Amino acid sequence: MQYVTSIERIGIAKGLQEGRQEGRQEGRQEGRQEGRQEGLLEGEAEMLGLMLKHRFGELSDTVVNKLRHAKEDQLKHWLISAISAPNLDTVFNDDTSH
Repeated sequence: MQYVTSIERIGIAKGLQEGRQEGRQEGRQEGRQEGRQEGLLEGEAEMLGLMLKHRFGELSDTVVNKLRHAKEDQLKHWLISAISAPNLDTVFNDDTSH
């Protein structure tokens, strides 16, 4: 077993502490980014829901659930469909690309 001097131990401890701090910072930044993405997605779903409600009347729980659990590309597809759809069913039944 190799002997570790006091100075080496201090250096190792300091390196570990700096590594932990850096890891925590990166984790916080990633968490913030994920939170922003989730917030944007929720906002897009809410805006689409408002538009659909305005055009077609009250939304069923099934439709609200679809909006809440949809991915961004699906929401955008539905938004484009909703612009010219004659009824609510057409918005969601036109899922040929998804």
